[in-house]
Amino acid sequence: MARLSWLVVLGLMGFGLAQADKIALLQPVGQSPLQVVTTVNFVTDLVQQVGGNRVRVEGLMGAGVDPHLYKASARDVRKLQQAHLIFYAGLYLEGKMMELLERLPKAIAVTDAIPRERLIRPAGGFEGQYTYDPHVWFDVPLWTLTVGQVERALSQADPAGAAYYRANAQAYRQRLGELDAFIRRQIGQVPAGQRVLITAHDAFAYFGRRYGLEVRGLQGVSTLSEAGTRDVQQLADFIVRRQIRAVFVESSVPRRALQAVVAAVRARGFEVSVGGQLYSDSAGSPGTPEGTYVGMMEHNIRTIVNGLLGRPL
Repeated sequence: MARLSWLVVLGLMGFGLAQADKIALLQPVGQSPLQVVTTVNFVTDLVQQVGGNRVRVEGLMGAGVDPHLYKASARDVRKLQQAHLIFYAGLYLEGKMMELLERLPKAIAVTDAIPRERLIRPAGGFEGQYTYDPHVWFDVPLWTLTVGQVERALSQADPAGAAYYRANAQAYRQRLGELDAFIRRQIGQVPAGQRVLITAHDAFAYFGRRYGLEVRGLQGVSTLSEAGTRDVQQLADFIVRRQIRAVFVESSVPRRALQAVVAAVRARGFEVSVGGQLYSDSAGSPGTPEGTYVGMMEHNIRTIVNGLLGRPL
């Protein structure tokens, strides 16, 4: 009973911090560069774009790391404790770290900037802790809202850099507007009836809603869920019925489940190709174009369009 009561208290504390305006409670650090720790690598890129040379950013999760499954090490916890600021995606993307992050006053969820009415609820109701689908970055205008969250937190912690952060944020918003227009132009090449995106897990619902694709994932919104034989067979039936040309693997999700779908489709006398690898829960490697959010999205849309049109990789 005592354990239950303590868990309830912790839950209420976490809820209180989530509801309070954490940014307004941040105290100026008084030194530059700010020491910032981030979780997933596209959040790392977001902070670097706004923070520029006034921040030193260290990401905990590199390329190909699945944030749904990531567990913080003792070293990670020390980094979080020593940081001036922490930025994470939120909406339970970092599933196994959420209890820790929500209790740290200097940890800012960038998706708190997005009105909840614009979020997608998982199909069929809640999926574990997922009240909302966390993969908001695939809707570029939605992700653009997170820029202001980062700008505000950095300016609160480093008031002397406020004008600098504001200028960087404004320039980055313009770049994201250009990215959104580019994706729309690319999708326009695909006939409406062929705009079906099939991936390993259900990460692309926001992408489909924004850019007009029907989206199917073999797993749910979290890779914690597992696809069974029935899921594989149902997806194979759908591919054959709709004559889908390509399915897509993801950099942070094992390929074996989707390869089982390809084999099941072949057993039905139809051929579906693997149209290429998409970046879903992780951007690419540092120093590559795909290592940035913009580069990741540009890679994905080119891969999707080429795959759906049957063009060579």
